[in-house]
Amino acid sequence: MNESQNTIPHLFRCPISLDLLEDPVTLCTGQTYDRSNIEKWFASGNLTCPVTMQKLHDPSIVPNHTLRHLIDQWLQFDPGNSEIPTIDSLASLKRNLESHETSLENKLQALRKISLLSDEYCSFNKSCFLQLDFLPLLLELVFGTQVSKNDMNLIELGLCCIRKLLPLGSSEPLNVIKDGSKLSSFVLLFEKGTNSVKSSLCRVIESASSTSDTQDLCSILGNSHKLVHEIVHVVNQNYEVSVDAIKAMSALCSMQSNRESLVRGGAIEEIIRYISSSERRDLAPVAMRIVEKLVDLKSAKEALVNQPGGVQTLVNMVFRVSDQECSESAVEVLLIVCGEFGCAREEAIENGVLTQLLLLLQSQCSNATKSKARMLLKLLRSEAKQG
Repeated sequence: MNESQNTIPHLFRCPISLDLLEDPVTLCTGQTYDRSNIEKWFASGNLTCPVTMQKLHDPSIVPNHTLRHLIDQWLQFDPGNSEIPTIDSLASLKRNLESHETSLENKLQALRKISLLSDEYCSFNKSCFLQLDFLPLLLELVFGTQVSKNDMNLIELGLCCIRKLLPLGSSEPLNVIKDGSKLSSFVLLFEKGTNSVKSSLCRVIESASSTSDTQDLCSILGNSHKLVHEIVHVVNQNYEVSVDAIKAMSALCSMQSNRESLVRGGAIEEIIRYISSSERRDLAPVAMRIVEKLVDLKSAKEALVNQPGGVQTLVNMVFRVSDQECSESAVEVLLIVCGEFGCAREEAIENGVLTQLLLLLQSQCSNATKSKARMLLKLLRSEAKQG
């Protein structure tokens, strides 16, 4: 046996040779062997499974591509050094991060290794990260640290690791952010952090909105006036973060209790600006759905009608050949605001909404959208006749 075999995960060894599987194949019994070894076994006249000793009713072998992929991932690390992704090596990384005696540079190195190990899905790494409770440690490291310029690299890397580990397990550890000092750190990091930090915090907000375990946290974040203001205004001030900011706003908007806070923070005005920009419509459908959710509020309707070019922007979204989602949301929002505000009806007509609606009715849009388009058309034709 090679010296490096001591570090080979058990599942990666051929049961016959105990060497690393090079071409894993599986028998009908569910046992996996290296192709060359099992073929030698059969060539010797054996018609049984070497591990279970069951007689094989079907001697065919099937390539195990999943196991091959996991072994390839594992082999990205040199079996002769300390970077092998074993539970012991990960535990050592965790101790380095926990220790107050570990230098900043060593903590940065540990975070880089964690980021590298979590880059691609690997069931072995996932199990280790969950077993060792890495997520709570990283949250404490990032949000329990007094923010300073010297710590920004540590925070940036820590948040990068948090982003990668969140999909692996429960989001419940995020609830630690509800603590007053950690919530203050979260807001301050969004205000003072780099683009990478801002994007990562937006991803954390998305995760907090995605499960019932963290609904309270989502509500707390959504009702932080300073945080909401920062998220809303970064949409048009920072193109590198705008996509993640729109997604974060959509996540916060999923809770009714957050919507008034978003409107007060300028969400309607900034989303209209985002949609009306010819160069920045990456997430126009998501942005339009946010407006659609917010416009149930009186304050949102008023903000939309009072926003210069607000109604015109919606009219421009009515007939979108390549984006029916935008069309549907635009018609829905116009139906609501035009139903309540005469000035909205006048602005919509002036900007050619009647033509847009007629084109939409001749398109392949959904029956629900056509039904709303007819209602809006009827409403606006009455306005035009009265005018």
